Amino acid sequence: MLRYTLMRLGIFAGCLVIVWGAVYSGIFPRGFGDSNLLWVLLLSLVLSAPISWVVLRKERDRASVQIVNRVDRMKANLDANRGQEDLADDASRAQGGAAAPN
Repeated sequence: MLRYTLMRLGIFAGCLVIVWGAVYSGIFPRGFGDSNLLWVLLLSLVLSAPISWVVLRKERDRASVQIVNRVDRMKANLDANRGQEDLADDASRAQGGAAAPN
C-alpha cells in the first residue's frame, strides 16, 4: 500500500513540475491574481488522476488484494476471540459460577 501511495505521489509531483513549467512558459494560462499556485495544483491533480488510474492498475490491484487479506485475517481473529470468550463463559456456567443478576 505504501508503494502505491508513493508511486501516486510521484506521478502527481511529475505532473506538478510539468504544469508549473507550462504555466510559467505561457503554454497554459495563469491563474487570476494570487490564485496561480492553486491553479497549478488543481490542474496537476486533474492531469495526474487519469494517468495514475491507467498506469498504476496492477499496483492498485495488488494493494487491494493485500487489504482484503488483512481484513480477512482480522475477521478470523475476532471470530477466534469470540469463540474463546464463549467457551470460557460456557465453562463458567457449567461449573455453576455464574452470578445471579440483580
